[in-house]
Amino acid sequence: MSDWKPKRFWTESAVVDAEGGYTVELDGRRVKTPAKAALILPTRSMAEEVAAEWDAQQDVIDPTAMPFTRSANAAIDKVRHQHAEVADMLADYGDSDLLCYRATHPQELQERQAEQWDPALDWASDMLSARLRPVVGVLHQPQSETALTPLRQRVHELNNFQLAAFHDLVSLSGSLILGFAAAQNWRTAEEIWQISRLDELWQIEQWGHDDEAHAVSETKRTAFLHAKKFFDISV
Repeated sequence: MSDWKPKRFWTESAVVDAEGGYTVELDGRRVKTPAKAALILPTRSMAEEVAAEWDAQQDVIDPTAMPFTRSANAAIDKVRHQHAEVADMLADYGDSDLLCYRATHPQELQERQAEQWDPALDWASDMLSARLRPVVGVLHQPQSETALTPLRQRVHELNNFQLAAFHDLVSLSGSLILGFAAAQNWRTAEEIWQISRLDELWQIEQWGHDDEAHAVSETKRTAFLHAKKFFDISV
């Protein structure tokens, strides 16, 4: 029984209107989430992405090839029931944001961090009304509530589908500010991802390329870029 895999049982997938948004039908049967909830999607664009994933399945269903379906399921089955908890967890990243912890040495790395990370903090100050303070070293130094409060409020204002995507934008980058920067198109998602990897890229320059670490990084990069796409089609 451990080798059993679900097989394709439908001929055609279609996007249809539904109360509260859109859904996907497989030969006229509406798709449900793993928790058996109705798969009600907020935009036609998202429904079309989900339908395309179902349509692309061959003989055996491969959930790993269905990122939009998985993200939608997470928004409905998980985030919807614990929105406040998820929002608080992500907002807490602001108090220990990646961009705020700077190297003690060497000077070249310090300069690179300032060059790439300071503009993001400046953007957050201007656009999010939140000025986070960078520090040297890895010991936690709390940020002011004056800076954290507007960030927390913005996170809580995200809808369930946005928050599901925002979770990955923040957790994969390690930065609440970069999560917002990606969501609000400060720069391209690819550029923001590379900014989040500054320290890793520095280590690669010093010690060389590692195939296993690169594979892990590419998996995270793909998930980050997907999260940005999912966020964009959530409203």
